[in-house]
Amino acid sequence: MPITIADVAARAKVSKTTVSRVLNGKGELDESTAARVRAVIDELGYVPSSRAVGLARGRTRVVAMLVPSLTWPWIGEVIQGAVDVLEAERYGLLLYTCNRGDESMRQFGAQVSAKSFDGLLVIEPEGTLDYIANLHRRGLPVVLIDDRDQISGEMPSVGTTNHDGAREAARHLLAVGRTRPLVITGPERFGCTQQRLAGFEAVFDEAGHPIPAERVHQGDFTYACGTQGVTKALESGKDFDAVFAHNDLSAIGAMQALLDSGRRIPQDIAVVGFDDIRNSAHTQPPLTTVHQPLREMGEAAARTLLAHFEGTPLPNRPTVIPTSFVTRASTE
Repeated sequence: MPITIADVAARAKVSKTTVSRVLNGKGELDESTAARVRAVIDELGYVPSSRAVGLARGRTRVVAMLVPSLTWPWIGEVIQGAVDVLEAERYGLLLYTCNRGDESMRQFGAQVSAKSFDGLLVIEPEGTLDYIANLHRRGLPVVLIDDRDQISGEMPSVGTTNHDGAREAARHLLAVGRTRPLVITGPERFGCTQQRLAGFEAVFDEAGHPIPAERVHQGDFTYACGTQGVTKALESGKDFDAVFAHNDLSAIGAMQALLDSGRRIPQDIAVVGFDDIRNSAHTQPPLTTVHQPLREMGEAAARTLLAHFEGTPLPNRPTVIPTSFVTRASTE
């Protein structure tokens, strides 16, 4: 049988209320009584229910994180950044995915109703923004980690500079003499896709090398869309001397298709990605890419939430952490 608070109270010859006060650090207690209770707790090996202690304190010291899936290679970096901050402050993390669609969201909603956590970090699963905004309006502290550049100002968010990162990629390609890029985009409905395309095209327009529509391939952030985009461009005879892919996964797919076709990277065609996932440094050749501050975004979102728990109002404007550019052998 598990040891209960009643067992501790009986052995220490105090009430259950006194044991609870010792556990929660509340109320005026004689130090000798408190010491006796703590000694009995150690002797019996009593482990209080974290939920019960949290409810007594008015806080669970648990943060939830809702993400679309764990299959995207960059999501782990964001989660790790959040975990680093939360664990340092002795908070736990409940991780929820939307792998099963509506069923996953129903299970998540049940945990919201049970008040199983103090606040929520979100990488928005597609189609859930209105639901999350409603939770926030009803009083649940929420911080969005915005990978799509499409979050309204209603909720605090942490994002990055997709437009500026793409401009830097374009400037780099021009600097190494590439004027005819093939662009492999992400899904058109995502704000980050629109920002990356707009930033990249603007630099080439300004340099007198506008990118025609036929050199823009609609992708979906997958490895397959990278290989398909390059293969179709080669088969149709499109003239291009570089590839700019809107994420590293599709850039790696593009590189494989180029190598399979006998093209040399970067001598024949240079390749630039976006994200700087861990694998990007280990491709052959290593991938030049725009570094998204993924771990820093997770850290900043967690710090924002924890500061709110201590009385700091949630910010009414996005926190923006800039991208940086990483040059590797795929363009040198």
